[in-house]
Amino acid sequence: MTELEKCMAGEFYNCHDPVFLEFKNTARMLLAQYNALAYDRKAEKRAVLEQLFGSIGSNVSVGLPFICDYGRNIRVGSNVSINMNCTFVDCNTITIGDNVLIASNVQIYTAAHPVEYAERVLQNWDPESGQYFCNTFAKPVTIGSGCWLGGGVIVLPGVRIGERTVIGAGSIVTKDIPPDCVAVGNPCRVIRKINGAAK
Repeated sequence: MTELEKCMAGEFYNCHDPVFLEFKNTARMLLAQYNALAYDRKAEKRAVLEQLFGSIGSNVSVGLPFICDYGRNIRVGSNVSINMNCTFVDCNTITIGDNVLIASNVQIYTAAHPVEYAERVLQNWDPESGQYFCNTFAKPVTIGSGCWLGGGVIVLPGVRIGERTVIGAGSIVTKDIPPDCVAVGNPCRVIRKINGAAK
């Protein structure tokens, strides 16, 4: 398998492989263009997002500044508002459905490292090898259609948030959240059902 195939499969991969450095360089160039554009330069901003993201629907707003890792792994539906100062670490796919509200300072992470030190840090690592000094893996994140993520929410790798769910401000989402509910806290947990869902 290539390093990219390992990454997308959720296996350990070398995040310093040339393919990822190219992704990062392209994303940084496009982000510099995007973040320098005035608020009302909507057509130009849209053109940059079409180059940056893997896919993008209609009526999408991404506030400034915006930060991402590769950009190419971000898939955004239609009628989506991403407010200012959001960070998307899209080493694996970040899929955002339609009619989604993402408030300011939201962070979505797909990349992670093993918890155990012996597994996290490479033993006998050689700085000349071109390999990163620690093991990295990435898991996809999915935000269902109709969701609203409040200010400062952090979504961790591998999480799926169900359709029409609201995540309260400041929550840290460590595991899947079902559709049609309000979930809050650290770790984020369901506190009630909404939208006519069964109790």
